[in-house]
Amino acid sequence: MLFKKIFEVNAIEIIKTAKDMQARSDKVRCQGKTIVFIPTMGFLHEGHLSLMREGKQYGNDIVVSIFVNPTQFGPGEDLETYPRNFEKDLELLKKEGVNAVFAPEAVEIYGEQFQTYVELEKLPNHLCGL
Repeated sequence: MLFKKIFEVNAIEIIKTAKDMQARSDKVRCQGKTIVFIPTMGFLHEGHLSLMREGKQYGNDIVVSIFVNPTQFGPGEDLETYPRNFEKDLELLKKEGVNAVFAPEAVEIYGEQFQTYVELEKLPNHLCGL
């Protein structure tokens, strides 16, 4: 029995669909909790973890997304070789006391017939675009 309680404390809910994420969020808010959402592309590092620790000051339900967004990569960029280690990320999230992970597939976010993109003409000429 003691093991079960320890396991439940360290368990992270893994959510794959937007519908399930919305349902979970509604349930948590109905319990009077405040959700802190930290979007990431995974392969977590100390910068990400510090955001989770900071987030605990603002809410009591920490949700992290792990989504490597294909639209953030241009032709010939490193989408396929972008580093991923979901199991290691989960271990780090458990240590930080994260409650849930939203880890959708691209088709869940964009749908099968996705065709709309935003093309920036001026912004890429300065700041990170350089």
